[in-house]
Amino acid sequence: MKELMVSICCTTYNHEEYIAAALDSFLMQKTNFHFEVLVHDDASTDKTAEIIKDYEGKYPDIIKPIYQIENQYSKGKRTETFVFAKANSKYISWCEGDDYWTDPHKLQKQVDYMENHSECSLCVHAAKQIMGDKVVACVRPSNRNKSFTTAEVILGGGGLFATSSMLFPTKLVKNLPEFFLNCSVGDYPLTIYLSLIGKVYYIDNVMSAYRIMVKNSWSSTIQANPQKYIEHIKMMEKMLNQVDEYTNYAHSNAVKNRIVKYQFNIMLQQGAFKEIKKVPYKEIYLSLNSKSKLKIFLRQYFPGIAQILINIKRNVNQWAMK
Repeated sequence: MKELMVSICCTTYNHEEYIAAALDSFLMQKTNFHFEVLVHDDASTDKTAEIIKDYEGKYPDIIKPIYQIENQYSKGKRTETFVFAKANSKYISWCEGDDYWTDPHKLQKQVDYMENHSECSLCVHAAKQIMGDKVVACVRPSNRNKSFTTAEVILGGGGLFATSSMLFPTKLVKNLPEFFLNCSVGDYPLTIYLSLIGKVYYIDNVMSAYRIMVKNSWSSTIQANPQKYIEHIKMMEKMLNQVDEYTNYAHSNAVKNRIVKYQFNIMLQQGAFKEIKKVPYKEIYLSLNSKSKLKIFLRQYFPGIAQILINIKRNVNQWAMK
C-alpha cells in the first residue's frame, strides 16, 4: 500500500466560482504516493460548502472537509491552522480555495526534491498570476532554481512566493510561533519561520495559478479601501518586530530594511511625495522603475490626471472579472 505522503490543505470562504477548479487540480495529480485533501470551509454564505460536499461524496477517501458553522477568521483565528492540525502525512501542500494547480506532476516533483534533501524545510515554485481569465504576471522570484536565505525571505515580503506553491514537512507546523498566530496573514510569517528551521528551495517551473482581484479577496479589499492597506502594513511591521525578537535579533538588518519599505509604501499611499525622496527612503525611490516614478510624478504634480488613470484601471479590472 502506498504511503500517505501529502496532505493538501485548502482554505476557502465564498469561493463557489473557484473551488471546483482547485479541487480538480488536486485530484489530477499523478503521484507514486497517496495524498489527502483537507479542505476547510469557513462558514461560507454561498454554495462553496455544497460543492465541497459533492466532491466529498465522489472521492470520500481523498476529500476530507472541515465545515465551520461560524466564521473563524472574523474571530481572529488563522483558518489554515485547522487543516494543519488535521494533517496526518509527512508533508503539507497549501493552496487557497480561489487558486489552483496547473501541473499534474507538481506534488511529485516537490516531494522528490524534499525526500532527497532532508535539510529543506520549504519547497516553492513559480506561479502565474490570474485576473479573470487572463494571465497578467508571474510570481517568479528567480529565473533559475535557487535556495533562499532567511534575509532574502524577509526582504522579499509577502509576495515573494505564491501560497499555492508551498510544500513543507507537517511536523514543522504543529507548534507555530506567536508571530505567525498573531498575524492577519499566514503565508509571509510562515515562510520566515520555515526559513529559520532549514533551507527554502525554489523550483523555477510554473506549476500553479494565483488569482488576484477576486471578490472579497485581500487584493480587491485593498483596492476598495486604502486604509485597510495601511492597517495591513502596520500589522506586518508588528509581526517583523516580533520575528526580530524571536530570532534574538539575528536578522535585524533585513527586518529594519523591510520595515523601511513598508513605511515607504504608507507614505506613498498618504501622498508624502517629498519625504519619500529623502533618507531613509531615497534609496528605495531611486530603485523604482521608470513607470513607477512616472506614477508618483503624476500623483504629485497632476493629481487629476492620476485619478483618471486610476479610475480607468479600476474599471478595466472590474470588466476583466466579469
